[in-house]
Amino acid sequence: MKPQAHYTPYHPRWYRPPVSVWWWLEKPSYFVFVLRELTSVFVAYVAGLLLWMLWSLRAGPEAYARALARVQAPGFLALDALAFAFVLFHAVMWLLQTPQAMLIRIRGKRLPDPVVAAGGFAACVLVSFGVIWMLLGRR
Repeated sequence: MKPQAHYTPYHPRWYRPPVSVWWWLEKPSYFVFVLRELTSVFVAYVAGLLLWMLWSLRAGPEAYARALARVQAPGFLALDALAFAFVLFHAVMWLLQTPQAMLIRIRGKRLPDPVVAAGGFAACVLVSFGVIWMLLGRR
């Protein structure tokens, strides 16, 4: 049989300094952190929009035409422009943080952080040009 824990009414309370709800406005780095985390909402929006377009494409030409007409409305275009800006910010921040998550060593020496980040940006540009070439170059 285990002994029972003994609690007293005089248990010490730990000091926790009060934190403002607006703590993220105190430093620019905090603001960028919160902004980067909020961009995930727009990444989810773009993913949902792409899934909706794929679903309407699968549903047939009429459903796809209706979906295209909906996304060409001014409200959708404004939301898409805002989402593009935030997704671009999200991608840039992600690529800038790559060196902290991926340590690359060559002959026992670690590559400098700017070199790793530049490699990520270069790969992103190459893949983007490849996609553009595939979409526009095959006509």
